[in-house]
Amino acid sequence: MKKLLVFALMVLSLNAVAQTAEAPKIDLQKKWGAVINAIAMVESQGQPNVVSKNGLYVGYLQISEILVRECNRIVGYKKYTYADRYDKQKSIDMFIDYQEFYNPDGNMERAIRLWNSGDLKCMTRKARTEGYYQRVMKKYVATASLQ
Repeated sequence: MKKLLVFALMVLSLNAVAQTAEAPKIDLQKKWGAVINAIAMVESQGQPNVVSKNGLYVGYLQISEILVRECNRIVGYKKYTYADRYDKQKSIDMFIDYQEFYNPDGNMERAIRLWNSGDLKCMTRKARTEGYYQRVMKKYVATASLQ
């Protein structure tokens, strides 16, 4: 009986840890969801298999190999592969990892400009990303008005 009780407590503890680990991921997807959707509409019309004309950017969020390597550096291990760029959820996860590292305050304008330029000085060089920012904001507003 004692072993059964210990086993039951271990299972409950592991379940609580798993739920706690999932909660932040879900919260971050909610936090970034509308911005991600707007960016995806501009980047790929929401399609996960799109390849840019020059072949450097692929997937739902048009991710480069450089960004995959940077996300792996941020998380501290090889979490993502180049093939993951075609996976919608893994693309979203990369976006979140990148934004949470370089834009921890969750500034939406910075998120959009940073995603377009990859330049950490994107807020001081707004002219370079203005057209992209306006296109994403147009999609963002259109999506928000439907909800």
